[in-house]
Amino acid sequence: MTACIVGWSHSKFGKLDDKTQEDLIVEVATQAIIDAGIEPKDVDAIYLGTFNGGLVEQDFPASLALQADPGLRFKPATRLENACATGTAAIFQGLNAIAARKARFVLCIGVEKMTSAPNDVVGNILLKASYRKEEQFGQGGFAAVFDSIQSKYFQKYGDQSDATAMIAAKNHKNGSVNPLAHMQRDFGYEFCRNVSDKNPFVVGGLKRTDCSMVSDGAAALVMTDVQTALGMKKAIAFRASKHVQDFLPMSKRDVIAFEGPAKAWADALDEAGLDVWDLSFAESHDCFTIAELIEYEAMGLTAPGQGAKAVMEGWTQKDGKLPINPSGGLKAKGHPIGATGVSMHVMAAMQLNGSAGALQVKNPKIGGVFNMGGVAVANYVSILEPLR
Repeated sequence: MTACIVGWSHSKFGKLDDKTQEDLIVEVATQAIIDAGIEPKDVDAIYLGTFNGGLVEQDFPASLALQADPGLRFKPATRLENACATGTAAIFQGLNAIAARKARFVLCIGVEKMTSAPNDVVGNILLKASYRKEEQFGQGGFAAVFDSIQSKYFQKYGDQSDATAMIAAKNHKNGSVNPLAHMQRDFGYEFCRNVSDKNPFVVGGLKRTDCSMVSDGAAALVMTDVQTALGMKKAIAFRASKHVQDFLPMSKRDVIAFEGPAKAWADALDEAGLDVWDLSFAESHDCFTIAELIEYEAMGLTAPGQGAKAVMEGWTQKDGKLPINPSGGLKAKGHPIGATGVSMHVMAAMQLNGSAGALQVKNPKIGGVFNMGGVAVANYVSILEPLR
């Protein structure tokens, strides 16, 4: 253990017309510091994750965190970006600062304001996380990218539409009781399985219920070293943390093997001295339902091509033997790019702290977080547990 999460905050995710990027940053930074029970002057470093890429005009946002309190003025603040894993990239930089004894208290923030831009503009901006030199997907945005992944997977292993619909239904059911989620509605399996006016195909074989939403939102957490955390009112420790980066071009990889996620999970579990079944739950990067399906295999729940078994037999339901995305995941909670990784860690910390409310799984001891950027390019896994 190198560090612990000792405070956190999380905005509502959704279409937040009344809040700017700056508003969201200041809101969650202020609340996380208060939640940790420290003073702003105690913060030694700030890491802010946002993808942006043109989603908002304001760039160079790290210093906006200082506006949460005058006590933050002159604190070192740095912006991080690693596609959809941007939030966890910020957290891991905080872990590095604490491990190097360069900081005692670190404030990590993830934020994205996406809904101000037209959908076609958002789609094109998100495609910047693909290898534009080779990969041209037109107006479908990243949905077109994952439709190509789904097509390859189905060609190799057979049509798994029942399983992807079950994943969508599971996550919407979980998200329906999450007050912070963008979409708080239990659609049920039949709705998610069938094409309809309200659930049309978006791109190729991907229905609306297969795709995460364009969302606004922010989350923040405060971390410190283990010795300091022992005296704090709450502390969720990093038992392991691993970052695996793979080639950007899909042409250089077997894109349905998710080798980067598999290595990140294997390395993190090895560092923690655990088996995947020792986890009480996991928050996993379900940007599209096919992604969660393949991630079951990368985690080691099933052999390649057999991920459907994990959801169809109920293993990954909230009351199953390894709940996946009890928060509702990106599918229901929303996917404001830079905020996602921080949100996942906050949701996991709440579970382990016993403060997840209606989202709470039964007696969680150890939680896993998997945050992915691009098509299995930037892969981060954290293994978390209460310090005491």
